[in-house]
Amino acid sequence: MTSERYAIGLTRAFGGAILFGLPLLMTMEMWSLGFAMGRGRLLLLMGFTLAVLVGLSYFSGFEKTFSLKEDAMDAFAAFGVGVITSALLLVALAVITFDMGWGEIVGRVALQSVPASIGAMLGRKQLGAEQDMKAEEERKQEAGYAGELFLMLAGALFLAFNMAPTEEMILIAFQMTPWHALALGVFSLLLLHAFVYSIGFSGQESRPEGGTFLSTFLHFTMAGYGIALLVSLYVLWSFGRTDGVAVAEIANMLVVLGFPASLGAATARLVV
Repeated sequence: MTSERYAIGLTRAFGGAILFGLPLLMTMEMWSLGFAMGRGRLLLLMGFTLAVLVGLSYFSGFEKTFSLKEDAMDAFAAFGVGVITSALLLVALAVITFDMGWGEIVGRVALQSVPASIGAMLGRKQLGAEQDMKAEEERKQEAGYAGELFLMLAGALFLAFNMAPTEEMILIAFQMTPWHALALGVFSLLLLHAFVYSIGFSGQESRPEGGTFLSTFLHFTMAGYGIALLVSLYVLWSFGRTDGVAVAEIANMLVVLGFPASLGAATARLVV
């Protein structure tokens, strides 16, 4: 890769980091969480994000890669772009000031770097003019069922992370009755299946050869919704939303956050 092409790719990465990270950079709850979130959970979240970035690099990174080492290098580069972009914008927005303690500054930047680094990794695909779509499709085919589930996980993580910090998500879960939760869960499942297999979006999946509606629904739609719920539970735990909360209330929060997470899982293949 020439220096000029690398510079262009890096510029697109910063563009993606700003575009994907901006909504949460301007969300007040994120500023508080960056200060109050347990440092062990924050470190675990950083590690999980890096692992997801390695996988995203394989499917749609800065450039075509040929080894795990190259994917890891791309992941660290995207994470670095996310950290720099978050720090600069938080300073520009006066969310970070120099009279704050280092712990608070690092916490806020580290938390904001999660969506920004995912945006940096996807910047080339979303903002670039030249794309080797054939090679990307070949990689998705080679990755098979496990690759499909990974892309669902990445999409679910991004949207769940964008919604989980808000107080509104907790309020909605508190207001819901069990019937509301059941209806929303069924609606999430149907929407996930429709987005992936029925509506006809560009890049959507076709039903596996010889597969029936029931087998496709169980292997992909149900599996995708299960992943969305697991990712939602992990994000809620990371933000301390499950601490000291009754199981029934956690279940409601899971269904509420599982709604955007399932949409993220459904549309991940269209974005990556």
